[in-house]
Amino acid sequence: MPRRSPFVVKLARDERAALEARARKYTCPYRDVIRAKIVLLAAMGLRNDMIGARLNVPRQIVSKWRKRFFHDRLAGLDEEPRGGRRARFSPSVVVEVKRLACEAPRVQGVPLARWSIGELQREAVTRGVVATISGTTVWRWLAADAIRPWRHRTWLFPRDPAFAAKAGPILDLHAGLWDGQPLAPNDCVLSADEKTSIQARRRRHPSLPPRAHQVARVEHEYARMGAWAYLAAWDVRRATLFGRCELRTGIAAFDRLVAQVMAQEPHRSAPRVFWIMDNGSGHRGQKAVARLQAQWPTLIPVFTPIHASWLNQIEIYFSIVQRKVLTPTDFADLAALEATLLAFQSRYEAAAHPFEWTFTRQDLVALLARLALAEHRPAA
Repeated sequence: MPRRSPFVVKLARDERAALEARARKYTCPYRDVIRAKIVLLAAMGLRNDMIGARLNVPRQIVSKWRKRFFHDRLAGLDEEPRGGRRARFSPSVVVEVKRLACEAPRVQGVPLARWSIGELQREAVTRGVVATISGTTVWRWLAADAIRPWRHRTWLFPRDPAFAAKAGPILDLHAGLWDGQPLAPNDCVLSADEKTSIQARRRRHPSLPPRAHQVARVEHEYARMGAWAYLAAWDVRRATLFGRCELRTGIAAFDRLVAQVMAQEPHRSAPRVFWIMDNGSGHRGQKAVARLQAQWPTLIPVFTPIHASWLNQIEIYFSIVQRKVLTPTDFADLAALEATLLAFQSRYEAAAHPFEWTFTRQDLVALLARLALAEHRPAA
């Protein structure tokens, strides 16, 4: 029988928090993640052979890091200085390459939209930072600080002067509040929008499924077979979906979605049904509010600010539809596209849970403060 290690690991609260953060941090070196997991499993009372089997590492490695943590705690998990030849590049060279990677190429007079490893390598040599350097070395320096200048994200400044006043009630609804009071158990919160111009693209040649050593293949050329507008509403509190395909958006199409939802329980008998929606042409302004409430007196429209689709939870569902149903698009006709969208809606709803919304009013205040500071910061 394998003997138990004499180095019994017991963790303080701060040590456990640090190890758990290290174990789930994807930017950490793999060796640091494994060492953190070894100590966490050791603290659960597992033997070295059990930990090794679970993490697929030799028992001797588990024993080594358990012992080092027992004697030196968190510092014992750090790499010790190693011998070997002197570093080929000075720290100032590493810093200069990282500085270059963190500046836009055009600021440096280079006609590029963004840096790649090859372009950084070439620019470092051109500027005389180094006489010669490999792309692997540049990549390793950048990876140490998770610098990825070849990637980018787009974003928008909020331009609605009443952004906070409009966004606040939506965040309250996601938190189960309205006018500072908790929502009643039978109140409903709907998040609704349209995903427009979903094309049915029939490929010129049949798509080929994946097989050994080959990914699925989809013909590049296609014939357009028409397009749907997919209107959907997501019950934020109950994780239920309602959707329909329409040939075009507008007042009539949106009213049909509202009728589809409001005619069913629990929305039909709910004392209040909050509808979170953007300022689309089919449901914008006081005329839309009057029209909807004349037919459905319990309906309370709540409009998002401009450039704030991220506040509308139905957009999360639409992104799931885009990834799982519409990429790549390959449908024989509009009927096949509609059938697939509605079938996926039922499939998703069967296993759905309410989205875990964590962004609060306090987060909004902090975000707007940062954006205000960035907007008035002088350009580099």
